[in-house]
Amino acid sequence: MDTAFSPASFDHKGRRIAFFPLAPLAAVRGAPLEELPFVVRILLESVLRNQSHPAFSPDHVAALARWQPQGNPAEEFPYLPARVLLQDLTGVACVVDLASLRSACVRRGADPALIEPSVPVDLVIDHSVQLDCAGSPDALARNVEKEFARNAERYRFLRWGRNTFSSLRIVPPAVGICHQVNLEFLASAVRTVDRPDGSLLAFPDTLVGTDSHTTQINSLGVLGWGVGGIEAEAAMLGQPISLLPPVVTGVELTGELPPGTTATDLALALTKLLRGADVVGQFVEYFGPGVATLSLSDRAVVSNMAPEYGATTGFFPLDRASIDFLRLTGRGERADLVEAYARKQGLFREDGAPVPRYTRVIPFDLASVVPAIAGPAVRTSSSPWAMRRRPSAVCSANPPRKAASASRRKRGTEPRARRTAKKWATARSPSPPSRAAPTRPTPRSSSRRGWWRGRPRRAG
Repeated sequence: MDTAFSPASFDHKGRRIAFFPLAPLAAVRGAPLEELPFVVRILLESVLRNQSHPAFSPDHVAALARWQPQGNPAEEFPYLPARVLLQDLTGVACVVDLASLRSACVRRGADPALIEPSVPVDLVIDHSVQLDCAGSPDALARNVEKEFARNAERYRFLRWGRNTFSSLRIVPPAVGICHQVNLEFLASAVRTVDRPDGSLLAFPDTLVGTDSHTTQINSLGVLGWGVGGIEAEAAMLGQPISLLPPVVTGVELTGELPPGTTATDLALALTKLLRGADVVGQFVEYFGPGVATLSLSDRAVVSNMAPEYGATTGFFPLDRASIDFLRLTGRGERADLVEAYARKQGLFREDGAPVPRYTRVIPFDLASVVPAIAGPAVRTSSSPWAMRRRPSAVCSANPPRKAASASRRKRGTEPRARRTAKKWATARSPSPPSRAAPTRPTPRSSSRRGWWRGRPRRAG
């Protein structure tokens, strides 16, 4: 095997940790690997580590190692995530397919235990909740009781799946939404598996999920995005996902958020900026001195909005805030290994480190963020809160209604039941036959082409 593809190791708390180093690939690239964006480095490590898979080849490693901000050949390369995240709406179908494969094995006389996901799968039951009770101290317990009653058959089946497949981990209902559970519990930033020689193989935690907002995990330095159920199930069975060389847009954050602004204000401002920059299908990576001023919870809101501005990811590399968050959420032992591995692999963001080369760079000053609102009236943009505080302010898109006429005011004072009775009495009373010549119906809208007798809309 080529020395560039050989694993290395280091000692961590008395345990041997093996990994596939990226540093030797600098010779293949012909330039320092620090020039590569962090998302490209993570993809490169995955391709390097999976060389034993028949879908991967050394040519894939060399092509991705030579990634350039512009002019990459449009050649696909395989990508196999470290795990798959499911929610129960689509996850039940995936488990049903696995059960069907087991049944097929039994019918053919084979061992059903052969059917097992090739990568770890996490299924969070969070899409079956309904609000039946509210406003009482026992509302949560009563809602959960009704949820279990409605979904008893499905939940029994999922429990069978958890006890049958060793690679399937199921989070029960009433724990939280899948993105919160993934960020605070399931994600490890760096995964490990046992090797035959007693050492641990360490590699970045990556995933695909069956929810578009899987990108929230990018805030922790974990690369992940949403896919369809077919792609997720294929990844579960060891089938790599085909990707083109990524287009990576760097968003340079400077300054600090002003007092009184929230992560929601920041997310709305960035969404408006990136929608105008057309980052659809691109990998967005945040860098710059402003990143260090954002807490991980602030980053989570920004990464969660990646589908709203059309990007595949909204990625924040691993740094000190990521390590502190792992410790805060009860993963302190893992945090030490994460930091040691990330530093050795060049996956740890350091203040003052060389800036990677991006396809393009979009600057953004955090100090420019103002309190803003967005909602049904302003679905595609956000408006500064100061512009909407006064009741007298009127949006130009929603002009004030004209004052009601005297007849309308008079009709409005009449009880609704009486108005309805009069309306039905008039409709039932026979009307005298009309001697007027019949007239053609008038089109309701000139914007509807050919709706009446197949006639096209008149020009002009």
